[in-house]
Amino acid sequence: MKLLGRSLRSRRLFRPQVRWQSSDTHDGLPITKTNHADATMKRFWKHTTVGRHEESYTVLLDHRALKTPSGNTLLVPSEKSLVATLVAAEWENQETLAKPHALPMTSLVSRAIDAMVDATTRAEVRQALLPYLDTDTICFYQDYPPQLVDLQAEHWDPLLSWARSTFNVELLIFDSLLFNSQPDETKSKMDEILSTFDQWELAAMERATYTTKSFIIALALVRKHLTVEQASSAAQVEVASQIQRWGEVEDTHDVDFHDVRRQLGSAACLLSQS
Repeated sequence: MKLLGRSLRSRRLFRPQVRWQSSDTHDGLPITKTNHADATMKRFWKHTTVGRHEESYTVLLDHRALKTPSGNTLLVPSEKSLVATLVAAEWENQETLAKPHALPMTSLVSRAIDAMVDATTRAEVRQALLPYLDTDTICFYQDYPPQLVDLQAEHWDPLLSWARSTFNVELLIFDSLLFNSQPDETKSKMDEILSTFDQWELAAMERATYTTKSFIIALALVRKHLTVEQASSAAQVEVASQIQRWGEVEDTHDVDFHDVRRQLGSAACLLSQS
């Protein structure tokens, strides 16, 4: 794979373009007919490269620029060369079929480009994420078994302390899923924080929240307070306690383990400045 190669003339590159279709509903709203389309297709390209278009990078399949599901050219800012390289690597590693689940970076970059520049969509995303505060994974403690109690204290206590002190908000802890709600002031403050996010941060926040079922874990990842491994461990405390007690279930626990890290890894990489 040739990455970050010589500059190519835009007339040659952007006349023929490759538009891929995502069926990955993990990226959030809205779900369109395009997103429901069958995205599996035979590999039709031989070479994957990263080229330049003005001040941005783009991914080229045999010199044809990759496009998002909405038809926008997939352009990555010049300060995010790692993102462009990872998108290109995903396509280069497709051997026979291009499968959406194997393209986490591509789908996330496309989400940022297609949706997160629109003010109405951004507002809808914020309103979709805020309710996760009321059902946040790390706000529901259990007092049994001992393995779970220890893991909650190890992974959740410091994270809640960080969020409370950093953003000066009240975060309540619950022991039941029924009739719980965080204070309105907390939600208002968190909405203000989300409103300051750029398109890449908001796309990363959306994916991380849906993956972990935790607004706070996602926020800590986006703010780079947690690493991918730390965020994944915090999100899988209950599973980790089950494994400690009963052992790992092959093709279940191990698959979830890697999927969470893949999704959170793509979110973290999207925020890179290199």
